[in-house]
Amino acid sequence: MELSSLVAAMEARLPAILADTEELVKCESPSADLEAVARSADMVAAVGARHLGSAAERIVIDGRTHLRWRLGEGPARVLLLCHHDTVWPLGSLETHPYTVSDGVMRGPGCVDMKAGIVLGLHALAQLGVPGGVTLLVTGDEEIGSPSSRALIESEAAGCSAALVLESAANDGALKTERKGVSLYQVRAVGRAAHAGLEPERGVNATLELAHQVLAVAGFVTLILVPQIKYPANPPSIGDPETIGPRTALYFTMIVLSVIAAVGALSTGRQLVRRLGAWNSALVAGAAYVAVITAGMLILPPVNEVPSDFSATTLWNFRLASLGIELVLWTTLGLAFGLLAERQFSPGKTAARRIAQSVR
Repeated sequence: MELSSLVAAMEARLPAILADTEELVKCESPSADLEAVARSADMVAAVGARHLGSAAERIVIDGRTHLRWRLGEGPARVLLLCHHDTVWPLGSLETHPYTVSDGVMRGPGCVDMKAGIVLGLHALAQLGVPGGVTLLVTGDEEIGSPSSRALIESEAAGCSAALVLESAANDGALKTERKGVSLYQVRAVGRAAHAGLEPERGVNATLELAHQVLAVAGFVTLILVPQIKYPANPPSIGDPETIGPRTALYFTMIVLSVIAAVGALSTGRQLVRRLGAWNSALVAGAAYVAVITAGMLILPPVNEVPSDFSATTLWNFRLASLGIELVLWTTLGLAFGLLAERQFSPGKTAARRIAQSVR
């Protein structure tokens, strides 16, 4: 089928596409509600069966429902990947009802990505439900795909292409790649010891975490925040005559960040008795963000990157620059923790007091 006739055929399907999308959007499916996700899976399966002529395979992992259609008899060559869970809590339709007005669709999850599911189903139907295609609709994308990751990787293995049918941005451009997310767990392990007889043999995990928090605060204050305003550039970028002013602006941002951090810390301490530790920390954090945001708006921007410079190269350089700084500050945090532990360990502190009293 020629592209022009395919476009015309899909345009003719627009009323049905809107109707199907409305069905899915009105079936709310917040990721955290397993029952709501299961109801949404039922709805997607019903809409899919109407267009593909076959029932979806329901895959429940850790109580979460995913759907899979394997079309044709041969091996899959193309994977169409969607998700039917959303970030919107139950009841969002009351404040954000489904509407289509002036060519704009609105409603919880319509963009991310129930309209994409419907477009995929109609495209497959218009192409005659071609073989060699797998349509996978997961139910946990918005929380990082904890149960569906292995499933996605398994289905994508051996495919020539994987198309994620999330809607385009404002300019309508096709999305060909996306950034990912990382989830980390930090675990600090101490060592038990008798507090009275041999405290020097113990290791305080909470104290070590406090040392690392200081390192993180230093990294954020001195490196991350200033580089958000004035990110690192490769050596070949920039006018040599502006090195002085650019350096001055960067150090101004560092000084501003330090002053804002010290002020936020002081404010938080003063509010602890009145608001409690948690609320005072929130107020202090909000104050820091407010001061930094105002500073970033006031300080002039610096952009000397040529328009034809590779965006990928620029991104990789800036990411590597932050990575190097992160390694440095992690090392500083570990070293500081080790030195502090040796200096202030209970056994050594007690021995120092005894020695001083003897003298």
